[in-house]
Amino acid sequence: MIKHIVMWNVKGTTPEEKHVIAQGIKAKFESLVGTVPGLLSLEIGVDCSRVSYACDVVLYSEFRDHDSLKAYADHPAHLKIRDELKDLRTARFQVDYARA
Repeated sequence: MIKHIVMWNVKGTTPEEKHVIAQGIKAKFESLVGTVPGLLSLEIGVDCSRVSYACDVVLYSEFRDHDSLKAYADHPAHLKIRDELKDLRTARFQVDYARA
């Protein structure tokens, strides 16, 4: 199993603006559940701490294997969301790791 974690900071001049954008991102990724083969689970959360060093959104997902993660990366539904996000995010961080 491969775990895929992505965190974003989003545009917005107020916490409320950032929250609206983050909720939109959350809804977009949740729409992928059941549409991408090999995607075992997906959870996405919006930061509620509002501390200065926190990211605004986190995605936690699990894939059957590396090939499933690669297929997700290239899946048209994922690519559409990724393209929509490029103008909404200010930073992106990622970690992928295999569960032993």
